[in-house]
Amino acid sequence: MSREHSSVVKAWEATVRKTQAAAKRRAHSIFGTISVAHADDEEEEESQESARGAGEVYHAERVLCNGDYYTGHWADNFPHGHGKYLWTDGCMYVGEWFRGKTMGKGKFSWPSGATYEGEFKSGYMDGKGTYTGNNGDTYRGQWVMNLRHGRGIKSYVNGDMYDGEWRRGLQEGQGKYLWKNENQYIGEWKNGVICGKGTLIWTNGNRFDGYWEDGMPKGNGTFRWADGSFYMGNWSKDPDEQNGTYYPSGASPEANLEWDPQQVFNVDLVDCKVCPGEKVSIMPSQKKLAVWRSSKAVDSSVRPRRMSVDGRVSEGAMNMWDDGDCSFDSTDGDSLMGSSFDESMLEGGQQNRPPRSVKRQGETISKGHKNYELMLNLQLGIRHSVGRPAPVVSLDLKASAFDPKEKVWTRFPTEGSKYTPPHQSSEFKWKDYCPLVFRTLRKLFKVDPADYMLSICGNDALRELSSPGKSGSFFYLTNDDRYMIKTMKKSEVKVLLRMLSAYYNHVRAFENTLVTKFYGLHCVKLTGPAQRKVRFIIMGNLFCTEYTIHRRFDLKGSSLGRTTDKAEAEIDETTILKDLDLNFIFRLQKSWFQEFRRQIDRDCEFLEQERIMDYSLLVGLHFLEKSMAGDLILSGARTPTGDSDPEGAPRLSNMDQLIIDPSWWSSVKLGQNMPARVEKTVRRNDWEFQQTGEPTGEFFGVMMFFGVIDILQDYDISKKLEHAYKSIQYDPTSISAVDPKQYSKRFRDFIFKIFAEDS
Repeated sequence: MSREHSSVVKAWEATVRKTQAAAKRRAHSIFGTISVAHADDEEEEESQESARGAGEVYHAERVLCNGDYYTGHWADNFPHGHGKYLWTDGCMYVGEWFRGKTMGKGKFSWPSGATYEGEFKSGYMDGKGTYTGNNGDTYRGQWVMNLRHGRGIKSYVNGDMYDGEWRRGLQEGQGKYLWKNENQYIGEWKNGVICGKGTLIWTNGNRFDGYWEDGMPKGNGTFRWADGSFYMGNWSKDPDEQNGTYYPSGASPEANLEWDPQQVFNVDLVDCKVCPGEKVSIMPSQKKLAVWRSSKAVDSSVRPRRMSVDGRVSEGAMNMWDDGDCSFDSTDGDSLMGSSFDESMLEGGQQNRPPRSVKRQGETISKGHKNYELMLNLQLGIRHSVGRPAPVVSLDLKASAFDPKEKVWTRFPTEGSKYTPPHQSSEFKWKDYCPLVFRTLRKLFKVDPADYMLSICGNDALRELSSPGKSGSFFYLTNDDRYMIKTMKKSEVKVLLRMLSAYYNHVRAFENTLVTKFYGLHCVKLTGPAQRKVRFIIMGNLFCTEYTIHRRFDLKGSSLGRTTDKAEAEIDETTILKDLDLNFIFRLQKSWFQEFRRQIDRDCEFLEQERIMDYSLLVGLHFLEKSMAGDLILSGARTPTGDSDPEGAPRLSNMDQLIIDPSWWSSVKLGQNMPARVEKTVRRNDWEFQQTGEPTGEFFGVMMFFGVIDILQDYDISKKLEHAYKSIQYDPTSISAVDPKQYSKRFRDFIFKIFAEDS
């Protein structure tokens, strides 16, 4: 044996002795007197385990090779039932387990003194539970995947209290905040701050009723004194934007005449600060289990692994030796309290955020393209419309702003004019439809004007999609994929202008609406003999994401003609599949599923009232787990590396990588970046038009993107004739062209069959 190898062995033996001694001391001090199994005991235990049948549950005590300790029910080399697990860093879980995952009711405690007691699901704090921080803050309420989500009450150590709704770990929705000094706010919240409509009441009897932004009054509001006098106006922290009128009370007409509205910002709100939330150093789902492996079961050809309490497997963190002992690398993310696990590596060398697919849709419109001049005209017009000076936009628009006659024509001569620059294209005319409304919509959708112009009018050319849609419209994508431009028929323009007021009110009332976001409606009129008019709408691209969309579905709820015309071998990531091609059930987490149902109902009611039909739910799936060969990997499936896996331990999941990433959570909303699971379905061969297949029990982890598109087709005479004609030949319930009320009901019935709560 070489000197170098001898020194390595000695160092390893010393490490093992220290680990085993520490584990023994810990077991004596916390769980009472137990003994570490010797070789003879291990052989006897192995013979007992081999005599047990697969799946048999029994009580066991385990001092694991890394020093972790488990006592409780055990089955097939996993905690299963009720048990207690102590990690070497001092974290502890006591409660229910299922195949190595914390599942059911339990209590997790941190060495810092923080505790969570409540419901767990697949390793996550999920359901009803109480978290007590090491600083004394306490939260009681709903949890989703380690985050406060739903109804909950938080009591702060300084005496403050919040009672209301939470989203993704922060206050959002309706809530009440009570300060220690008994000042209180009741109203809307967003991203953990006071935002929206609400009332703040001071202990001296004064109160403010109105709109808030970032914790300050912003917009219309009324400040009332206890004596009955009040000040009403537009509020802003900027004195130049502040304006309003003071109304004295009859009892004291001269009171508060010298009062300055800025006093509310500088004095009254100084003591009304919302306490920040406590950051949890490490989540229960990030804690890894040292999978039990007896000395006889060790195979040097098998890669060792640790399993987290949500069923994930960490590879390469444990060095196994032929005699059954083990040591841990110092790079293990859970070896020290407060350190987070390594985010940089996933199985197969994938990073946390998958790279965008190299393949991009569409043909770049360069010089020589038949629509090159049209693109230049469009870019010139957008730059003119968005860039010209305009007054500050209020969200409260007058009815005249929605008048279909509200449009602005601008001539673009090639040599330029007082208002337009010179250009290399032919002369054209540019029309803006309802410019004030669409400017306000862009503000409502939080679109920065400079970014908007840069996306559409920057140096990068637009991309034309390879083929027009069924309607004959052409589609163009901006280079950054943020916006889609669609050519429109005159009838579609009329429909949009007719319903524009209702559309505006709907998207303003429901921030999570799934209907298409419209940013601008324009027309280019080419001069010359042709006098051709090209009308187009600018809208958001539903699939603007850094994730590759692996599958796309256009779903209506009808069956006639609702299959793709491509052979199986020709289907790729850009293929739009239809209702009868669908082979999945989409399973959303409970609170998201409930919100999804509510929003689909609201959107369908809006479209039904506007006599709209033939719309679709466009769904995009990014599969989180794919093998190197591109095959889908089942959620919780064995690692497809070719290595044997005696324990059948689940493989590494990417979900925790996303959950601890704050930038990812900030991008999650209904229909965008939504983590979910899909269950594969199979249709019976004896029923050709079976709309939904039968579940197979095979699940895949996905990121979902979805929204309601094609919302500009009303039930006009052409659709009524189409319905009458096709009803003679086919089942009337199978065709797309039906009355808006019937279409809405059929659409919702179908959508609620293929979307389900993830139990």
